[in-house]
Amino acid sequence: MSEQTEIIRKSFGLKEEIRPQLEASYHSPLIEKIKAEQFQMRSGRMTLYLAEEFGFCYGVDRAIDYAYQTRARFPGKRIFLTNEIIHNPRVNAKLQELGIQFLSGRYGCGGAIDQIREGDVVLMPAFGTTVSELEALQKRGCVLVDTTCGSVMSVWKRVESYAREGFTSIIHGKYDHEETRATCSRALQYPEGRFLVVRDKAQADRVCSYIEGRVTDEEFFAEFATSVSPGFDPRRDLERIGCANQTTMLSSESLEIANMLQASMERRFGADALAGRFRHFDTICSATQERQDAVLKLTRRGLDLMIVVGGYNSSNTGHLVEISLESCPAYHVEDAAGILSSERIRHKKVFSPEIVETSGWLPAGEVRIGVTAGASTPNRVIEEVIGRILEVA
Repeated sequence: MSEQTEIIRKSFGLKEEIRPQLEASYHSPLIEKIKAEQFQMRSGRMTLYLAEEFGFCYGVDRAIDYAYQTRARFPGKRIFLTNEIIHNPRVNAKLQELGIQFLSGRYGCGGAIDQIREGDVVLMPAFGTTVSELEALQKRGCVLVDTTCGSVMSVWKRVESYAREGFTSIIHGKYDHEETRATCSRALQYPEGRFLVVRDKAQADRVCSYIEGRVTDEEFFAEFATSVSPGFDPRRDLERIGCANQTTMLSSESLEIANMLQASMERRFGADALAGRFRHFDTICSATQERQDAVLKLTRRGLDLMIVVGGYNSSNTGHLVEISLESCPAYHVEDAAGILSSERIRHKKVFSPEIVETSGWLPAGEVRIGVTAGASTPNRVIEEVIGRILEVA
């Protein structure tokens, strides 16, 4: 990897200069008012309860802050993002308005790394980027600004330590998610680095079945052919494993998966051998955990329904919906446009990419509504959703 290109991971010291822009785009007086009134609001027949932890986390806040500071620091330069900085359409659209171009993803400008010129500025998003993409960018001689979340980088360090010690990383995550792809690439920096991505407990159970001899090689690859490292040999590569996860996954499920794998390795190799064959460290970020815990607390109020606000491709937002559905009806809306009327709502189905419209979402009479939002959702968007609910009611 070239050492010529500096990677900037610190603030440019322009926070006060960009503060008015950030407040105009993302701040919400209404949300601050609800928080000050013990996270609840009464209006007509409705009582709205706001989760005690919601919306922008530290890592997201930092990434957006750095992006705006980068634009202010380099006003005359071409600035690119490798992909969405976070999974929120409002935020990404605002960055486009600042003249920041996206190299890939749903906002991609059709460009490619080979079009980057020396002196251009390239932002790496909160999810991070793969090792190969980083190396390619460094060869272009551009200015690199890294907004990768610290929690994501902590997972990378864990995966790298597994790879150095000859352990295969079993990563609970979504194989096509930017963060998971970046994490997987860290394992491949080492000769014995291997990875396997499992989406959920069902897939983890298949891995356990293979470890214990109940699944053949053919059956294993029928399930995992596209989610393992190149040249993966399950007979060799599942003898020593370490657990990690995409930071935005459902924390309780990540822990269950680790326990399943540990028990399977113990049954296969014996308790005495476990220390040399299994590694596990909790790599769910604290903000993800706090938002999930806050939803659990909120649903204990006996709500009639939950509204979860966030980008439709936001993993952590989707998991907040899953948790909510255990207690009451829950609807994942991207923004206020999803509240079509008091009768109809447009929302994303849980466990599915499908966007649907549902009738009869808002009950008659007195209604208790919980509201939360994913870690990439601005307070301004949450305010607009609440305002729209009050308008149609």
